[in-house]
Amino acid sequence: MQILKNHHLKDYYKNIIEAIDDDSCREGLSKTPERAAKAFEFFTQGYNLKAEDALKSAIFKEDYSEMVVVKDIELYSLCEHHLLPFFGKAHIAYIPKGYIVGLSKLPRVVDIFSRRLQVQERLTHEILNCIQDTLKPLGVAVVIEARHMCMMMRGVQKQNSITKTSAFTGIFRNVETRVEFFNLIQSNSL
Repeated sequence: MQILKNHHLKDYYKNIIEAIDDDSCREGLSKTPERAAKAFEFFTQGYNLKAEDALKSAIFKEDYSEMVVVKDIELYSLCEHHLLPFFGKAHIAYIPKGYIVGLSKLPRVVDIFSRRLQVQERLTHEILNCIQDTLKPLGVAVVIEARHMCMMMRGVQKQNSITKTSAFTGIFRNVETRVEFFNLIQSNSL
């Protein structure tokens, strides 16, 4: 099935290139449809993965009930409105209630949801809900900061704009807890 899918994508890219370039067979473009199809499959591989499974593969019983923060998680996604990239970083925190998760699984969740056609607002909530529903912690916080090529390359063409989204559950709805989270993600210390 994957080969057939790639073949169709390749044909679509070939048609697009032929529609915009009068010399679509030149050396630099001759293999572009195949390369673009493979790239697009990579950019959207999150549709074939379940973020919950990534978390469930590394849940451990642990008596720890303080904030766990993983910040500056790189993310790359495609805007579903223009098929242009948006990229930036995610910051995630949760407060365990009897169970912790392997730290590498939080960036994995970000990758799985990012590798789909997205809007930043939905991406923020998908990450939050996956962690809350799977781990059932006392609360989850997610902040995403991203630059959108659809705003930078076309439309308003604003090169320095950054979009920030946030979402919170449970104890992170408490102002004190939220302030602690923001202080931790703003610090540059290692």
